[in-house]
Amino acid sequence: MKRLRTDPFYSIVLPLAIAETIVWATVYYSFPAMLLEWEKNLGWSKTQLSGAFTLSLIVSALLAPAVGRLIDQGNGTMIFSESALLGAVCLALLSGINTLWHFYLLWFFLGIAMAGMLYEACFALLTHSLGTQSKRAITMITLIAGFAGTLAFPGTHFLVGIIGWRGTMVALASIVLLVALPLFRFGCRRAERGISQRQSVVNSEVTKNFQVNYKATFWLLAVGFVSIALNHGVLLTHLLPLLDERGIQSGVAIFAASMIGPMQVAGRLGMLAVERHLSTLYIFAGCFIAMSIASMALLEAGVFPFLLVGFVLLQGAGYGATSIMRPVVTAELLGSQNFGFTAGLLAVPFLGAAAAAPTVAALIWRVGGYDLVIWFATAMAVLGLASLLSAAALNNDASR
Repeated sequence: MKRLRTDPFYSIVLPLAIAETIVWATVYYSFPAMLLEWEKNLGWSKTQLSGAFTLSLIVSALLAPAVGRLIDQGNGTMIFSESALLGAVCLALLSGINTLWHFYLLWFFLGIAMAGMLYEACFALLTHSLGTQSKRAITMITLIAGFAGTLAFPGTHFLVGIIGWRGTMVALASIVLLVALPLFRFGCRRAERGISQRQSVVNSEVTKNFQVNYKATFWLLAVGFVSIALNHGVLLTHLLPLLDERGIQSGVAIFAASMIGPMQVAGRLGMLAVERHLSTLYIFAGCFIAMSIASMALLEAGVFPFLLVGFVLLQGAGYGATSIMRPVVTAELLGSQNFGFTAGLLAVPFLGAAAAAPTVAALIWRVGGYDLVIWFATAMAVLGLASLLSAAALNNDASR
């Protein structure tokens, strides 16, 4: 029993992993899972409804630096607890909506809640508190929470069939309040106990050189992260019409799209298998290479069906591993001091690009069809790889 109380996995990682799975399933994935129900019962179009979700993502992105700063100052327990409480209240209030402005207002506040309890905030807390152990902790959490979407869609469908969509929103709120909130408080309190014990001693000359290159490294990482969001976003959100244009049957296309999520988990497991043999830089570079090859595979997927299999495997695995690599590489290249604020700043362009990706893909499609969208996605992966390697080179120069 004493080991259970002291082992970081049982006292920090496991509670946070379960809580993250719950809030991703009940808050983030509740929107796509309930979209058709809302459209059918409330009479609003998909475009009108989707605008509320886009608003919430923008709010979440803009608040990321402030949330990171508060976590750096040791306020993680407060941030996660109050965000979970806010999320539960908003989900419950969604059960009573009848007007569109009310719907948008609640998703505005859900954006605030997501900023304080989803991956960006969780990774900031783990990196700040666990230091060099954070990589494995982040990996374990993303492996478990990676199944949130798998739970959300059948789970909400089951509840809607029994208690209706309004009752389902109350049920989701109750799960957040009664399960996720206590787990967040438990895990965060134990994570914050180790923060004051971590302090790195840096050679003054290295620090001076690092500050010279800090801004350039930061912006190179920002470009790399935006490239990830655009590559994955333009392909995933338009995957079904893209495959339809290539003559791939709808059933096959839907199955391919549904397998990208499990392949993300597979990519994270693969990273665990090779991390002892390859550096973080090589693994992250491999993610960009995998995503670029995956994009190119789509060009001839209609002629050679095995290329679609290659796309699903490489895109899912490559993108899945990047969710772990982003915070780890950020800490390695920019340092763990004030990590929450730095990671929050980097999250703004990343989440902004993810929110803009569907519209970007639509605009590119109007100009040159889905072939041009695929070439754009490929170019983003190549640009991301170049940015990562340049950032690593600057960091090496600063360390000499």
